[in-house]
Amino acid sequence: MRKSRLSKYKQDRLIEHFVSGSTARTAANLVNVNVKTAAYYFHRLREIIVLETQDNALLSGAFEVDESYFGGSRKGKRGRGAAGKVPVFGILKRGGKVYTQVIPNAASKTLIPIIRDKIQPDSIVYSDCWRGYNVLDVSEFKHYRINHSKLFANKHNHINGIENFWNQAKRHMRKFNGIPAEHFELFLKECEWRFNNSDPTDQIIQLRQWVKGNMG
Repeated sequence: MRKSRLSKYKQDRLIEHFVSGSTARTAANLVNVNVKTAAYYFHRLREIIVLETQDNALLSGAFEVDESYFGGSRKGKRGRGAAGKVPVFGILKRGGKVYTQVIPNAASKTLIPIIRDKIQPDSIVYSDCWRGYNVLDVSEFKHYRINHSKLFANKHNHINGIENFWNQAKRHMRKFNGIPAEHFELFLKECEWRFNNSDPTDQIIQLRQWVKGNMG
């Protein structure tokens, strides 16, 4: 990646403000750089996060799967009814990390290949009662459902972890008052990285190392 013209001091300050969740405009004012400079630097940080967090390993254990919808000014139905919203699918390994992917729709033919690509056979998969997960009942996975119309958790049978991630991600994204569609996935992967590495000090150290290796 192109070497940054910013001083190391200003880069470090921008990284700190990025980790704190500041907008580029706020960071620019506090670090005394142009707003476009801060916005571009934040954009590069998100690109580096995507580059450095790619992982194609199959995992085993217990997982929660769920889909959610981001953006738009009105609440839509699931699947085709989610007008103006971006559908996203998530897999959370209990006691581990979350994985997210922007999807065209929440149909079974979209969701099941992602699950098979990320989760080893014979693993436990928890979901809600969305029909897109029906095929899991006769698959190589041990599938358990939670009926949200009746209860939100039944001992181990819940998807509270992945729903907690959705809430965190949406809360973070609301700060930006609208995210361009072409950049949405970068913001999504930033939220994934924040969730998987929740200590701010560790986030700063990690970003500084990655910037040194990718941007100078």
